[in-house]
Amino acid sequence: MSTLNPSFTGPSEAVPQVAPAPSVLPRVRAPRPMFVAALATGLIADLLLDADRWGVSFPLVVVALLGALLVLGGREGWQRARPNAWLAVPLLVFSGFVAVRASPWLMALNVLASAVLLLLLTHFWAAGRVQRLGLGGYPLTVFFSAVNFLIYPPAVARDAVDLRGVRQHVPRLMPFVRGLLFALPVLAVFAVLLQSADVAFASAMDRVLSVPLGEMFESALTRTVGVGFCACVAAGVFGHALRRRGAREWGEAEAPPAKARLGIIEALMLVLSVDALFLVFAGFQVAYLFIGGATSPAPGYSYAEYARHGFFQLVWVSALTLALIMALARWTRRESRGAELAFRVGSTGTVALSLVILASAMKRMAFYEAAFGYTHLRLYTHVFMYALGAVLSWRAVTLWWRPERFAIGVFLTALGSVLAINLVNPDAFIARSNLELHVSSGVFDMEYLSELSTDAVPALVQGSTEMDPSRRAAMLAPFTQQLSGERSWTGWNLGDWQARRALDAAGSLQ
Repeated sequence: MSTLNPSFTGPSEAVPQVAPAPSVLPRVRAPRPMFVAALATGLIADLLLDADRWGVSFPLVVVALLGALLVLGGREGWQRARPNAWLAVPLLVFSGFVAVRASPWLMALNVLASAVLLLLLTHFWAAGRVQRLGLGGYPLTVFFSAVNFLIYPPAVARDAVDLRGVRQHVPRLMPFVRGLLFALPVLAVFAVLLQSADVAFASAMDRVLSVPLGEMFESALTRTVGVGFCACVAAGVFGHALRRRGAREWGEAEAPPAKARLGIIEALMLVLSVDALFLVFAGFQVAYLFIGGATSPAPGYSYAEYARHGFFQLVWVSALTLALIMALARWTRRESRGAELAFRVGSTGTVALSLVILASAMKRMAFYEAAFGYTHLRLYTHVFMYALGAVLSWRAVTLWWRPERFAIGVFLTALGSVLAINLVNPDAFIARSNLELHVSSGVFDMEYLSELSTDAVPALVQGSTEMDPSRRAAMLAPFTQQLSGERSWTGWNLGDWQARRALDAAGSLQ
């Protein structure tokens, strides 16, 4: 009687095949060169950015990142990237301003602008057009590009490093590990006995044991983590920019028009009623603030009360008007040429009246600044209002010409605003304006001026020549203390350099 092997399967039985689980991580082109480039870029970035404050190091890291991307993409990659390569220009400009302006506010703004531009540049490196994005497409593209930055580093490591080969060598290394564990306690016992037997040997052992191994290990661990983090960022940039594209992505085609749901009569009634309200309000504002030549707040209000009362409401009205015009332009049915013309005329009037309301808000803020001087918040609010006015004006233009280009105009306005802030040099402008106010009216806030960055030092030195010497020295003392230490070349900053020259010429820097 024969025994049957339960593991035997006859020829008629099919052995079930288990399909491998699909990988969540995407496949990567040229993973090994990308892995090496990411490690090299990560090492460069960690060496340059490991400082108390960034300076010329930041634009150098950006240049290294773009250079590695160009090399990895090759000539074909550059040909595909050329339509969107203009994004690299503001990226280099804003990263370069990190080495020009010393203000922490500006540094944060420039780093943020550089990060957004880098995310957009990598997304559109090989396909699509950034100008095809809708208004909501910009934040969504930036967000999902940042998410992809988290996905590609493990994908690059998986495709570049053969983990199966590493696992094969692990059993061969285990005897060495066990031998080391056995040898350590034996060596410790003999070392203690020999150290007590000879004074010279004991002195040598003390010198060996006095080495700060803990600090060295902490420094090495910190350096490793820093290089690893920077390498992951670089791998995310390279992987996302040179990714394999499947379905159509944002910016590869114009966004389809929305389905119109609102009739032209309803839309015109809404637009014209808003126009009538704005016209009445704008008439009061023009009569008092502009034609009347007002140089003081309204009766019964102080400067602060008049500037603040209604200021933010007026800005909100301008912003909501922009949103209303955009929504109506998207959702209103305009089936005839006359309906299109009526809608455009009414909407253009709404935008024009909104600009008058915005101008009145700026006039109110001017009263406040003339009385109390400038601060960062007041100056940045001014820039925001100018940017909002530019966006409103561009909305009026796109009502008549290329409405699909409204979003790229808003994006360029945002870039122009950041550029304008850098060119104005806020801290120097605030110092110069407030010192002039001190001369004309006696209003002086030395504590606030002393809290500005070193960008303000040349203006403070030049504008305080007629000030009491002791008061001037007290105002400049925080900057003298701040610039007294030495910094590495990676933290070099033009604002600090100009401040040192100004303080040295004034005899305040020893």
